[in-house]
Amino acid sequence: MNAVGRDAKDPALERVPIPPPEVAKGILHPRTQARHRRLTRVPASAQMSRFVEWYWEVRWDLRGCPPFVAEVLPFPSVNLTFERTTASTGGFVNGVCTTKFTRELAEEGEAFAVKFRPGGFGAFTGLDVASFRDSAIDLIEVLPQAEGLTERVLAVPTAERRRDVVEDFFAEQARTAVVDDNYRLLLRMIAAMESDRDLLRVDQVAERFGVPIRTLQRLFRRYVGANPKWVLRRYRLQDGAQLLADGRTEDLAALALDLGYFDQAHFSREFALEVGMAPLEYARSAV
Repeated sequence: MNAVGRDAKDPALERVPIPPPEVAKGILHPRTQARHRRLTRVPASAQMSRFVEWYWEVRWDLRGCPPFVAEVLPFPSVNLTFERTTASTGGFVNGVCTTKFTRELAEEGEAFAVKFRPGGFGAFTGLDVASFRDSAIDLIEVLPQAEGLTERVLAVPTAERRRDVVEDFFAEQARTAVVDDNYRLLLRMIAAMESDRDLLRVDQVAERFGVPIRTLQRLFRRYVGANPKWVLRRYRLQDGAQLLADGRTEDLAALALDLGYFDQAHFSREFALEVGMAPLEYARSAV
């Protein structure tokens, strides 16, 4: 059994350091996940980075260990995934996931993925991203020209080389793809919504960027496939889960207000609904 499988059961490694914030955000129970699988991220090229945020790869070897259920609060992004397990191999377009994402890791497997920027897949392909929200659709059904891409990606051994295979495949499309003003505006809005916790409501976003709320809603429907209110709430829930995993539990009322909730009860209800447990219960389980 390799190191990942041993880590899952080794008492000496029960307290794995939490991954850095830029890697841990969105991952639920980040320390526990780190004991059961290995996560790698690689950057996109300058050409593809207009649409792609990063590439990620997960590998696990749990042979001889119980299966592990990984949980994530996904970003408002489309992911192209190329997966191989002991049971199957395939490529998929994973639409924006508006609920907690769960995946059972069993035996041995790997997944390599292209994480598009929020709005990036719609801008890059021109497709209606709302049509596959909360769905995982066979890659060839969405992108027929990608026949054989899954096999070529999984045939090379490292995340960096897999990135190169994907970028070679999309090179011409990336070179000619147009980054229009609407997509540029959307990217600025998304960056502000993710990083600025003072942005608590959709009307504040519309006012900051000088656009009517209906225009804002149309942009998100066209490029993201989810409404701006949900995107704001998802970023704040990710922030809340990360802060709780980092140990911020001394004043849940203040934390709720910092995240834009009316009060602690509102935050606790929404957190429990999305994550599946109350904030303090999650904080205790995330160590």
